[in-house]
Amino acid sequence: MKLTSKSLIAAAALLACAATLAQTKAPEPDYTLAYNVGATTDYRYRGISQTRLKPTLQGGVDFSHKSGLYLGAWGSGIKWIKDGGGDANIELDLYGGYKGSAGSVSYDLGVLTYQYPSNKLNPSANTTELYVAGTMGPATLKYSHSVTNLFGFANSKSSGYLDLSASFDLGNGWSVAPHVGRQRVANNSIFSYTDYSLTVNKDIDGLILSAALVGTNAEEAAYTTSAAAGSKFLGKNGLLVSIKKNF
Repeated sequence: MKLTSKSLIAAAALLACAATLAQTKAPEPDYTLAYNVGATTDYRYRGISQTRLKPTLQGGVDFSHKSGLYLGAWGSGIKWIKDGGGDANIELDLYGGYKGSAGSVSYDLGVLTYQYPSNKLNPSANTTELYVAGTMGPATLKYSHSVTNLFGFANSKSSGYLDLSASFDLGNGWSVAPHVGRQRVANNSIFSYTDYSLTVNKDIDGLILSAALVGTNAEEAAYTTSAAAGSKFLGKNGLLVSIKKNF
């Protein structure tokens, strides 16, 4: 078949159109919904074991809107409340906020409430914090401020936690995350301390394997369980291993 100049022009136009369509990005979804489940050899929060240095299961769900608004829920098994004379073996975290950016800085503003159903502690272990975080490059600085008593400490409203962390991508799914934080417990200075950690992660198609060296300078007398619970120092230096699957 003989090709005319008109047919060549039409073919070229079709090819250009196809190339343009191939390069066009799919429209951004209005929202995303993500899930995660996992397990750890020791649930450490701000360096302090929540599970008496024992393993537990964890999981959560996150909703993110393209506007920057987000909501989420996360849960874990715990032991510290029963060790303290309460009656709860579950922690449920509910949070929401807004993420945006200003130039080269990304920011995150939100509220997080830690709920321990039927904890029966007095003061209650239930805690609510407001937080603000800023990220530049690999580093993130975050401050959390309690608007209630903090985790059952009496008269501890307006406690604060300052957290400096980073995440470095090493390639091939490997990353390393150093961290240092300072927990100030208002009107309970013996319970204030600094924690630090170094975590190595491996991402295998959404399956995250982690190993972390964790430690604190917490007062041993302040964070040791009762003799009935084994007299465990919950802020001791340790190595913990975790596995998490993101969906």
